[in-house]
Amino acid sequence: MAHLALATAADPVPQALWRDRLALAAAEVSAGISGRREGAAAMRDALHLTKPGDDPGPAGNILRQWSRAVSRPISVTNLAKALEGGALEGVASERIALSLDVTGPTPVDRAAQVIEAVLTDNPRDEILALILADAVLALALGRDYLLPLLGPVMTAHDLRLRGDALRLACHRSAARGVGQALPLAGRLVRSAARLRAAVPKLRAKGAARAVEMILSQDALTPVALARAMPEILSERAARRLCERLVALSALRELTGRDTFRLYGV
Repeated sequence: MAHLALATAADPVPQALWRDRLALAAAEVSAGISGRREGAAAMRDALHLTKPGDDPGPAGNILRQWSRAVSRPISVTNLAKALEGGALEGVASERIALSLDVTGPTPVDRAAQVIEAVLTDNPRDEILALILADAVLALALGRDYLLPLLGPVMTAHDLRLRGDALRLACHRSAARGVGQALPLAGRLVRSAARLRAAVPKLRAKGAARAVEMILSQDALTPVALARAMPEILSERAARRLCERLVALSALRELTGRDTFRLYGV
């Protein structure tokens, strides 16, 4: 946890991207706990290739909930908005408020209390329990934004435990979660440095702004990039920009397809 505090305060770490990449890992685990077989690639497709306002399906909704939960400061209102859609539609603000106000001897103990309270009321609310537990853990560690630590590593078996057994499982999971989060932060620092170093080689207008947008999320389409910067980039220009960054080894194409491509570091 001490090493984690240093990483979360480090300027080179692209914090929003770090949170969103961990949200993808948490969503994949949550989908498996819910009995779904979609992996990270299918969940990315479901979320990013669905038109705005359309339903991305059960797996896409899980990823959308996690991504929304990490994108805004932790609060009752923001978490309630993040949990809209899918199986978590209509989660009561009272439940969220009670979770955020939980007390306990350690941050991990508070997260374990939230999991037990949520799943005692409804044993099938595993995703809600994990999102709220990670929110409580983040607040207890002095963070304003949710950083998924338990969500990417806790298992269905862990979530069936109660009392001291659940508390111990949460402590072990927190250690594993930090063990995944810190190396990821290091990789993202190096990737972000390569991407920013490529900006002077780009001719596209608004390239620096586009790069910072790329560094704020796990994946995006050229269409999404163009929609965020309509006064600067056309869809065609956004596509060329992404392809140029791939050619410079500063960006990855994540799907391996010739069409409907997604890009990320």
